[in-house]
Amino acid sequence: MDEQRDPNRSLTSLISELADESSALVRQEVALAKAEAQEKVTQLTNGIKYLVIGGAILIAGLFYILDAVVYGIARLMPEQYQLWLAALIVGVVVGVIGLVLLKKGEKNVQGTNLQPRRTVRSVKLDTQLVKGHSQ
Repeated sequence: MDEQRDPNRSLTSLISELADESSALVRQEVALAKAEAQEKVTQLTNGIKYLVIGGAILIAGLFYILDAVVYGIARLMPEQYQLWLAALIVGVVVGVIGLVLLKKGEKNVQGTNLQPRRTVRSVKLDTQLVKGHSQ
C-alpha cells in the first residue's frame, strides 16, 4: 500500500514528510524568485541599451535641428540681437522640455515595475495554504 495514503502512518513519518515538502517548496520559491529576477534584469538591461543608443543618435540629430532653429529665429530679429538672443530663446525652451521629460522619467523609474509580483503572490498563497492545513 502507498505510504502517503496509509492512515496508520506514524507521527514521525508525517513530520518528516512535512519537512521534506516544506524544504522542496522553499527551493521552488527561491528558484521562481531567481528566474523572475533574471527576467527583470534582462528586460531592464535591454531597455537601457536601446535607450542609450537611441538617445545618443537623437541628441546628434537634435543639435542640428536646434542649430537650424536658432538661425531661423535670428533672421527674424534685429541684427544686433540675432544670434545670442535666438540661441537663448531656443536654449530656454529646450531646457524646459528636458526638465519636464526628466521628471516624467523619474516618476516611471521608481521601482514599482521591478517588483517580482508572481513570486510575492506565490509566497502569499503558499503561506495561506500552510496556515490552512496547520489549523
